[in-house]
Amino acid sequence: MLIRSFTQHDLAPLTELTIETFRPFYEDSFRPLVGEAVFANQHGNWRDDYRNQVAEAEDGIAGYVAWSVDPARRNGSVTILAVSAKHRRHHVGTALCEHAFEKMRTLGAEVVEIGTGGDPFHAPARVLYERLECTPLPVTVYYRQL
Repeated sequence: MLIRSFTQHDLAPLTELTIETFRPFYEDSFRPLVGEAVFANQHGNWRDDYRNQVAEAEDGIAGYVAWSVDPARRNGSVTILAVSAKHRRHHVGTALCEHAFEKMRTLGAEVVEIGTGGDPFHAPARVLYERLECTPLPVTVYYRQL
């Protein structure tokens, strides 16, 4: 598997991968739970969440990871990770995370933050992050329309 940087040519396939991967959470879980106003405010443009790194298999894009580094804080942050349905359970997520972690390390990060939801949709991500020896921090987020 080749892990490479994002190019403009990737925009359409990444959009489709994002929609395929996260549509069940945003549309079937989050939107009904919080209502239209909160949904629009928090994640109304969720389809636009693609950046930085993609993993390409012989049969097309297998997944991508977006991350950033705050050198002053020596902190890295993974903002999104998506793996196509046909490439799940083939260690693509692991490879993407390890790649991002190494890139962040070379840019001076000493700690990485990676988060996910506590709902059933995000259970596979929690398993992956714990397998990568990330420490979970229980957090509850509340939303209210004003």
